[in-house]
Amino acid sequence: MDNYALSEDMNLVRKPRSTIVSTAAWSLACLLFIGPARAADINGAWVSDRSACNTVFVKKNGVTSISESSEAQGSGFIIDQGRLKAKLIDCAIKTRREEGPVVHLIAACATDVALSDVQFNLRVDSEDQVTRLFPGIPEMQISYFRCQL
Repeated sequence: MDNYALSEDMNLVRKPRSTIVSTAAWSLACLLFIGPARAADINGAWVSDRSACNTVFVKKNGVTSISESSEAQGSGFIIDQGRLKAKLIDCAIKTRREEGPVVHLIAACATDVALSDVQFNLRVDSEDQVTRLFPGIPEMQISYFRCQL
């Protein structure tokens, strides 16, 4: 029954084979070339000053962490396996939502003093650059660069 269509006068007519073939070809092309949307890759070590990667972060036994003297060199954080870590904060990412180039994160964070939920909004500018946006303060933005350690 797929080879038939209704004509303008509501009669059942056979579709030309070329229409069927072209529809099938178009559908296949859409599936091959459009593909599924990919989530932004924000995992990695991020630093506010590109030249400070080796002073803000250290890598031991294949694990990247923040150095003891990182705050003197620049601001940085690590996103890895559902966690966001900075010098004085360790967070578990609870939710992630993408809206165009902006990744919205809600994270449960712990410091030495308190536990709280924190919102992080990161605009993906390129594969190796994100900008942290602050809701309610549009003029405040901080760019971060991915470190290749």
